[in-house]
Formats: sequence, structure tokens, C-alpha cells
Amino acid sequence: MGRLEEIAVILFLLLIFFKPDKLMDIAKSLGASLHEFKKAINPEGQNPQSAPAQAPPSQPVQAQTPVNRRKRAPAKKKAAR
Repeated sequence: MGRLEEIAVILFLLLIFFKPDKLMDIAKSLGASLHEFKKAINPEGQNPQSAPAQAPPSQPVQAQTPVNRRKRAPAKKKAAR
């Protein structure tokens, strides 16, 4: 509840210092600034939340054979009979 009271006090002080017409102009310019900022970040005009992320085509991944890290003992030679 404290957060709501803080916001109400701030809005009340803004109404005292600025006239309501001036507050509307400030809000419009702030909205236009945010719009331009978003457009500069995403120049294609796509909404990043609604557009699915498309990964660039990549080369297929080849499976690697597992590597045996233990050294094997050399194979024993069979004795000739």
C-alpha cells in the first residue's frame, strides 16, 4: 500500500507545480521519445515480443565418435606353434 501512496503524492505534487495542460505535453513528448527510441533499437519495425526469433541457417552438426581417454595396453602377439 505504501507504493500506491507514494505515487499519489508524486502525482499531486506534479499537479501543483505544473498545470494539467503542461503535464499532457510532457507525457506526449515522453511517449514520442520512447517510440523513437524503440524504432532506433529495432529498425525493421518488428516487435521483438511478437516476432519469432529466426536463427541464421547453420551447417549440420556431425556426430563425433566418443574418445576413449584410457590408454589401451598393446595387443599381445600370439606365439607361433
